Amino acid sequence: MAKAEHAVDVNAPVRQVYNQWTQFELFPQFMDGVEQVTQLSDKRLHWKAKVGGKTQEWDAEITEQLPDQRIAWRSISGDMNAGVVTFHRLSDSATRVMLQLEYEPQGAVESAGAALGFLDRQVKGDLDRFKDLIERQGNATGGWRGTIEDHPELSGQ
Repeated sequence: MAKAEHAVDVNAPVRQVYNQWTQFELFPQFMDGVEQVTQLSDKRLHWKAKVGGKTQEWDAEITEQLPDQRIAWRSISGDMNAGVVTFHRLSDSATRVMLQLEYEPQGAVESAGAALGFLDRQVKGDLDRFKDLIERQGNATGGWRGTIEDHPELSGQ
């Protein structure tokens, strides 16, 4: 299992930072390798990205979403991946964004990339580009303020 964890401090209020992150279809603007994200419903996303030099597609489910606090997800098709992004208010005009991601490398190329720290560098770069994007534009391009809570004990899972 490959894992990465990074944080970046953004010079913007937590509400603005969170709102921008919920604009999933704009992820290709700052996430290296991500070609397209399509929001299928409040809880489901379809991803298309280049991983290890080849195009891959998968669906992901948001398992938890608490406005201005956190968004957690897991893949429900394709290669296994999961993660959580949290938003921490540092001041009225600054927010720390922490991203934790894990995935199961497939094949020799992805396994070698994981061993060489490719995921770690990519996550750091993606967060840095997100910081630049939101600080440059000054406002979020939208925002979804709904709450999603995963309660497996209620669904019998």
